[in-house]
Amino acid sequence: MNASAPDPHLSMVRPVEPRTPEGCEECLRLGSTWVHLRVCLTCGQVGCCDSSPHRHARGHADEAGHPIVASIEPGEDWRWCFVDEALV
Repeated sequence: MNASAPDPHLSMVRPVEPRTPEGCEECLRLGSTWVHLRVCLTCGQVGCCDSSPHRHARGHADEAGHPIVASIEPGEDWRWCFVDEALV
């Protein structure tokens, strides 16, 4: 991808609210733990990061086809595209 071109997946970003701001949706259901939280910017699903045991944010991106997440960790303000493996 051309570094100066905007990520084409940004068109999938919607105004969302985290569905489970208290934690990773799947980890809460499983009774599991996570390291950091990410929110899907297409549907608001909260998933755990790639450093977490289950990597639910990446799994959701793969299964749902929702490529871009944002960190919802305090003090962090960034977005990541799983398709392009890049900050957007």
